[in-house]
Amino acid sequence: MTRHVFWTPWDGPGLEHTQLLQNEAGIGVRSVLIGLTEDSPFDLQYQLFCDSSWACRELTLQTSDQKGISLKSDGAGHWTTGAGIAIDVLEGCIDVDITATPLTNTLPIRRLKLMEAGQSAEIAVAWIHVPALTLNPARQRYTCLGQGRYRYEGLGTGFEAEITVDEDGLVIEYPGVFRRIWSR
Repeated sequence: MTRHVFWTPWDGPGLEHTQLLQNEAGIGVRSVLIGLTEDSPFDLQYQLFCDSSWACRELTLQTSDQKGISLKSDGAGHWTTGAGIAIDVLEGCIDVDITATPLTNTLPIRRLKLMEAGQSAEIAVAWIHVPALTLNPARQRYTCLGQGRYRYEGLGTGFEAEITVDEDGLVIEYPGVFRRIWSR
């Protein structure tokens, strides 16, 4: 499977183009995005690789001002830098959440396989704030509300939203945050 998806922020200028490739080896993502944060422009390129269960195994992020992050995971919650140095603060995090993209909501939605209304799971994620590229652990909860609808909760922030996804778990609408404008 190969998909191309374009998202835009709910408010303000910005655009993300994501290419998602899935085969028996896993899922690969390449994405480029531009936007504004606090009235300052930013751009970001990222690549991630997930195993066939949708657990993140590798992630690289790069901005045009040369900020970057390279992470690797064993898929069981143990993280290292690209150079192999352990990142103890991320112990137990399976998924990643990059603030500037809705794509990272797809990872736990697909991995957790919450298909029946009312099914819920609490997870730990490696939370990456863009454009600073700060890295912190965060607790989140996903609850299936019915076919293609999930409640996302940021357990440390109190933020909550109802996300609509397509048959591949890719975000269609994340009210107040992102909306999809094209997909094939």
